[in-house]
Amino acid sequence: MKEWYERSFGDDYMVVYRHRNWERAIEEVRQLIGWLQLPQGSALLDVGCGMGRHAVALAEMGYQVSGIDLSQPLLEEAREHDVNEHVRWQQGDMRSLPYGDNVFDATVNLFTSFGYFSDQDNKSVLLELRRVLRPGGYFVIDFLNADEVSRKLVPLSEHVDTQTGWLIREQRRIESGEVCKKITIVTKSGEERHYEECVKLYGLDWFEEALAAAGLRITRTAGSYDGANYIRSESKRLIISGRADE
Repeated sequence: MKEWYERSFGDDYMVVYRHRNWERAIEEVRQLIGWLQLPQGSALLDVGCGMGRHAVALAEMGYQVSGIDLSQPLLEEAREHDVNEHVRWQQGDMRSLPYGDNVFDATVNLFTSFGYFSDQDNKSVLLELRRVLRPGGYFVIDFLNADEVSRKLVPLSEHVDTQTGWLIREQRRIESGEVCKKITIVTKSGEERHYEECVKLYGLDWFEEALAAAGLRITRTAGSYDGANYIRSESKRLIISGRADE
């Protein structure tokens, strides 16, 4: 039986998450680049690039961008948006990146594209980020704020997608250190399809230890893309940036 992340990121995913905004991605990328201060032309890898919103925006700003994702449907969507064919798209698993050692100036992992696996496999992802980064290279991980998710979990929400007319029901729960979402899609013909997503509820302490063990050093944390300070009890996000050990 396939794992949830092998089943969920298909064509239906693009309907469920249609609200994710391409214009907003451009502004988020501008802010990220301000933090990293990378010169144009730097080689950058978007790990878990999904539909390519951030990878395309980074490429249009003059970076040499590669994007990797496990989902072929999401990569096909990304290629359609990459009208100038600036990004090098690759299907692959972030636990075993299909790149050589020390080839990127920076890696980005955005919109909670982390925490899908066992603790050991999630640590393997961090080791892979370090392996493909050049010494002193930059990394960004944009993750959920586990405390905020735990305190403000909405157990049930529903909406109707205006383009397809599908009812989309999302049921959320926390168990065994994970936040899990059961997604039910009811089409106009009455057909039901079901998916589940589960993400580890890692806090900053976990990242500090795991990143250090992988050879990655945190230099900044933020609670949102506007650069606001990370406050465990208040922030919407946990955004971590830093450098690979020399």
